[in-house]
Amino acid sequence: MRHLVSAACGIWMACTAPVTAEPVVVVELYTSQGCSSCPPADEFVAMLASDPRILPLALHVDYWDYIGWADKFAQAKFTDRQRAYAKAIGSRTIYTPQLIIGGQHRIEGFSPQETAARLREHLAAGSTVTLTVTRKGDRLVIRAEADPPLDETLRIQLVRYKPEETVTIERGENAGKTISYHNIVTSWEGLGEWEATEPLEMTAPFGGSEPGAVILQTAGPSAILAAARVD
Repeated sequence: MRHLVSAACGIWMACTAPVTAEPVVVVELYTSQGCSSCPPADEFVAMLASDPRILPLALHVDYWDYIGWADKFAQAKFTDRQRAYAKAIGSRTIYTPQLIIGGQHRIEGFSPQETAARLREHLAAGSTVTLTVTRKGDRLVIRAEADPPLDETLRIQLVRYKPEETVTIERGENAGKTISYHNIVTSWEGLGEWEATEPLEMTAPFGGSEPGAVILQTAGPSAILAAARVD
């Protein structure tokens, strides 16, 4: 498994521009400690996180808790977000594991080769929206501009996440396994909306030591047009 994942990582790293800090491509992984198919995808997140151009975020859902193991990271709002993605394309079905890349491309199951192909596309495409985020103590200064201006409203979102935690699972489909999880989302909050016809400048609270990210996304939820890490 690790050899397959490493090979896929090599595919996109060899075919993209030199590493830069911004922009980043957001990869949402919908996962659960109670899902027997999820551990390879959970491991994959750690490898994606090693590339500064990619921001993988693990959102743990709660709909597998009933089979014997309650995921300590799961939140109902993450299930709601995954359902909203499905509804946006007229689907009633949600899966774990599922990757959503840049808010647009959906990959059901664990497919490193398809993930690499989609990441190449997003890394090459760039964006007409520039985003900079500066931390000043316990506050963020968020600035953005669209060139050319957009005729749609973008949602300004703030994500906080835990870089890593190891869990020993005692019951359910993964009973007996000890799994290290990475970039575990602890909160995903809206900060407001931006009519992207004029530059944006705003501040937001950002206390504590957990890293985070600011994400600008079209309604749906759909395309993520810009994202920036915050340490």
